[in-house]
Amino acid sequence: MKKLYTFPQRYLLLSVPLTLLLGFIIGAIIDTSFLKSTILIATIIMIYATMVGLKLKELTSVKGSKVLGYSIFINFLIVPAVAFLLGKTLLSNHPIMFAGLALSALLPTSGMTISWTAIQKGNVNAAVKLTVFGLILGSLLTPWYLLLMVGEYVDINILETFQTIGLVVFVPLILGQITFRLLMKKYSMEQFQKKIKPNFAPLSIWAMLYVVFVSISMKASMILSNLELIALALMVLIAFYAMNYVISTFFAKKFLSREDGIALVNGTVLRNLSIAIGLAATSFGAEAALIVTIAFIVQQQTIAYYGKLANKYWFKPANKIQTT
Repeated sequence: MKKLYTFPQRYLLLSVPLTLLLGFIIGAIIDTSFLKSTILIATIIMIYATMVGLKLKELTSVKGSKVLGYSIFINFLIVPAVAFLLGKTLLSNHPIMFAGLALSALLPTSGMTISWTAIQKGNVNAAVKLTVFGLILGSLLTPWYLLLMVGEYVDINILETFQTIGLVVFVPLILGQITFRLLMKKYSMEQFQKKIKPNFAPLSIWAMLYVVFVSISMKASMILSNLELIALALMVLIAFYAMNYVISTFFAKKFLSREDGIALVNGTVLRNLSIAIGLAATSFGAEAALIVTIAFIVQQQTIAYYGKLANKYWFKPANKIQTT
């Protein structure tokens, strides 16, 4: 059972495409619209699982303020501008997909920000701070940015968007903190980190895959009759991530140390796609969810390749630098 439970997490690059395929097949055969009301519940579970153990106290620390400043500038000025430029030029005829791209651009950082920073031996504490600030600022600013970016193409209900974000971000955040405090009464921090916290990650992935399945299967016939949508989404996302990698790497190399630079890249290129797909599916529909779903694949693939190249060329570990 444990192997089955952890399978999607261990094979994420396989799980997401398989879920997409399954959604298309089942959605083409039967009507799954009766599952629409369950998307919000699954989204709350998905985000809740990532919130257990989130270190809110990192917000009060002055360490990492420099990298945080650069991340805010990139995440809330440059990245939205990149998404807006791509959306205006390539998605003007597909406003719902434009909204999905905008959501991906407006919600920075995820648990992967911390994980990849640790893998690349970067500044993990800074990555945690970037994750917490990115989550909170992104949640507060997203409705207004959406109105500015896609308001002329898609009807944006500011109050409704805030309510949705409150449900899928702040409710899980509060529940996650309550769960963490209760667990701390029974387990030590070391026991929590080693034995308890790893069990939450697969739950988040399962819930995410469910959201992907339902949102895609509901509109499978429409999407399958317009396969160019998938090709278009892939092209836009490759351009989006490529530009973000170049911009973030420039700032990291120019202004920061190696460790802080790694945290900056991971905190600005990696987007919080778990929240984005929940908002896309509940607020905009299948086309928006489709582009965010494909972003999962692009993001996971590119960060793996980027990490290898960065360690070899521009973020060389200290011991390698000394021996070359």
